[in-house]
Amino acid sequence: MIGIRQKLALGFGGLLAIVVVIGVMTVSHLDDLGHAIDVILKENYTSVVACQNMNEALERMDSGVLFTLAGHKEEGLALIRDNEERFKAALASELRNVTIPTERQKALRIEELFGRYTESIPHVTDDTRPLQQRSEAYFDTVLTLFQGIKTLTHEILEMNQTSMSRANDEARALAASTYRETIIAVAAFALIAVLFSYLVHRWVLKPVKALTESAGEISRGNLDLVLETGASDEIGKLSESFNEMAASLRQTRKSDMERLVRTKRAMEGIMKALPDAVAIVDPGGRVEFSTEAAERFFGLSPGARVGDLGFDWLPPLIERALSSGGAAVSAPGIESVQRFYNGEEHFFRPFAVPVPHAPGSPEPAGAALILEDVTRLREQEELKRGVVSTVSHQLKTPLTSLRMCVYILLEEKIGTLNAKQAELLAAAREDGDRLSGMLADLLDINRIESEKTPHDAAPHSPRSLVRDAVESFLAEARDRGVDIVNAVPDDLPDVTASESGIRHVFGNLVSNALRFTRPGGTVTLGAEANGGYVRFTVEDTGEGIAPEYLPKVYEQFYRAPGQDDSSGVGLGLAIVKEIVEAHGGSVGVRSERGKGSVFEFSLPAGNGSVNTRGNTHGEA
Repeated sequence: MIGIRQKLALGFGGLLAIVVVIGVMTVSHLDDLGHAIDVILKENYTSVVACQNMNEALERMDSGVLFTLAGHKEEGLALIRDNEERFKAALASELRNVTIPTERQKALRIEELFGRYTESIPHVTDDTRPLQQRSEAYFDTVLTLFQGIKTLTHEILEMNQTSMSRANDEARALAASTYRETIIAVAAFALIAVLFSYLVHRWVLKPVKALTESAGEISRGNLDLVLETGASDEIGKLSESFNEMAASLRQTRKSDMERLVRTKRAMEGIMKALPDAVAIVDPGGRVEFSTEAAERFFGLSPGARVGDLGFDWLPPLIERALSSGGAAVSAPGIESVQRFYNGEEHFFRPFAVPVPHAPGSPEPAGAALILEDVTRLREQEELKRGVVSTVSHQLKTPLTSLRMCVYILLEEKIGTLNAKQAELLAAAREDGDRLSGMLADLLDINRIESEKTPHDAAPHSPRSLVRDAVESFLAEARDRGVDIVNAVPDDLPDVTASESGIRHVFGNLVSNALRFTRPGGTVTLGAEANGGYVRFTVEDTGEGIAPEYLPKVYEQFYRAPGQDDSSGVGLGLAIVKEIVEAHGGSVGVRSERGKGSVFEFSLPAGNGSVNTRGNTHGEA
């Protein structure tokens, strides 16, 4: 019986013979056509490119000469040097590729004129000569030679382009003849190819199609399929191989399932031992897997529905992760969740991430709920606040006594001071006042962090808040020679704020603006509605802040370089940030060196509640 190899050899051998015949004809014609094209490219194109390069190099040299006349000698000489070599290289290429009568004479003439041109350039570029003589040398000699060379290169360019056009016409005629002969040959051989194709389809393609359909069933998981192996050719042998492969795949699938079960059990054991509370929730809100901590603190046992556990913040958190396709960080308005177990208080920070269904699939298969145990972090924060508060209060009382003693001594009610004693006591008074201010700032920021939300927040007019806040600075501004401008409109919506807290905010911002604004400058306070907020600005005309320092100005204890000792220890703006964020707003800063700075903050408009930043959701 004839095998697949013989059948393919018979079918494709005939096609190969057709291809060979057509190929020989095509190669012959292409050789003739290539010769014609070679005339265009090889004999003339090189000269065209050489002339273009000479023109470009010559124009750049002329620009360099004009640069020297304009006073840019170094740039001009560099331009002349670089392009002189480029011109010589192009001219050499032209001399090697002379193909047209009279072309060599013109090229030699260019070489002669260019030599005179380069010899004349120093008469123009020599800046020791008077400018008038240099200009005359340029227009009388250099420019004339420049134009002569340009004319000759243009003539050579046109000669070669004309030759290329003539060769192109000859090539087109040859191509048309080749096209006609090839069409006739292809039409004749196409009929023969159809016959061979029919034979190949009958002997090979039809059995292969049947084999492909059977293989598709196997690829869709039907490993129990057994292929027919009636033929004794290569296709029959391939069918037998498919049957052996299916048997092997059945065995492999069984082994993989066993290994997958073992891996799943091992992962469940590892996840159970994690210290954080972790649970996997399906799209319907049912817990598929959870760690011991998740079950112990939140009742997230496998099979439970998150909506039935009594946590109002939990279903929306998972829903946001599933709908957004990204991580949902904490529940809205809740930084941490408080839980009690065996009489001990624990805090958890919740967030959820979607679990992909498969690589590239847009639909998530569920969400991973992670409740990070932040109990120790909270204890450390409380300890830090307690230490700061205790130390500040303990220092405040003896510092007050020391300051009182210094003031009494300076008043000379218990004795006269000499000049040196008065100077030392004045320095001690200034240092004591600075230390007292530092302790007050520490106590303020500790109190703000502890309270989290202002207790006396109420609706206030933005203009009245600004007016009341700046009244205490009018005298200081007048002494410094600085104008304070209240540019807040009257028609802005009320803001929900603590009057004392916002007065503290404006106090820090306005005092900073006055400190860094020179006499004759202006400090402008403005406000505008921005969505559901009112944005306040304090703008000065001082020296401004360097861009690299702007991201850090609201950090605690940060002082930009160059400030004097009277500017504090870097807590004022940190206090501003804490107060504003406690109101549900945000802070920002813009600055440009030499033009001043703009400090801004936003407060909620209307009668909305203040921010619950840092709130703990307590649950027993």
